[in-house]
Amino acid sequence: MIEFRSVTKTYPDGTVAVADFDLVIPPHRTTVLVGSSGSGKTTLLRMINRMVEPTSGTIEIDGEPVSGRDPVRLRRSIGYVLQNGGLLPHHRVVDNVATVLRLEGTAKAVARERALEVLDVVGLDRALAERYPSQLSGGQQQRVGVARALAADPNILLMDEPFGAVDPIVRAELQTETLRLQQELNKTVVFVTHDIDEAFLLGDQVVILSQGATVAQMGSPSEIIEHPADDFVASFIGVDRGARALRAKNTDQGTVLVDANGRTQGVLVDGAAGEAR
Repeated sequence: MIEFRSVTKTYPDGTVAVADFDLVIPPHRTTVLVGSSGSGKTTLLRMINRMVEPTSGTIEIDGEPVSGRDPVRLRRSIGYVLQNGGLLPHHRVVDNVATVLRLEGTAKAVARERALEVLDVVGLDRALAERYPSQLSGGQQQRVGVARALAADPNILLMDEPFGAVDPIVRAELQTETLRLQQELNKTVVFVTHDIDEAFLLGDQVVILSQGATVAQMGSPSEIIEHPADDFVASFIGVDRGARALRAKNTDQGTVLVDANGRTQGVLVDGAAGEAR
């Protein structure tokens, strides 16, 4: 479990990125921090592994303040996936994946074998192991980044807008892969995004942030969609537009669900129709 208690971050120029923030992140679940630019979501993420130090307040992992842990050791114990992969360009794929293991003193042969195993886990062909990052597609680079984060088998995985730099088709594939990995590996995942649809797809717990990391609403996707806390949340999640605003339409073949733009999004099955009545 990760817990934020009265956490504040004020930068030297006086900018308040986070103000009196409290949050409990449950273990073995995916918590998504979602908000527009300036909402403090990445700052919060980086406080967990001490890449950013809070001005005040406490952050604990399993009851232990992270401030009392060595920053380097802490970071090596937590998986971290960046938007652009953050791969070492002059290192082969297998060596990129084995980075943390080698830093921790794992023998080269053992680290290499583990790296190959993790490539299997993230769905990458072992034939790519000897290539360099520049020889991979954007989606493949992101998978290597995920593999590197998982190589040391951390309990916590931090993901900072990891799919923001790839095209929509690849992004959808990576989102599906993330769901599969979480079902198989059962990590404590903290995921940052500005995309509310991505947040609702991936998150067990979704935290919608406004400026200064103020929690506008927190809950499951269903709870937030069904009961938006206020006008800001309703507008942010788009309850009245696009695929979120569905209405029933009767056709010769039965009842379908149509979005705000008039596009059919699905079919209302008999069981669902009965429940609706």
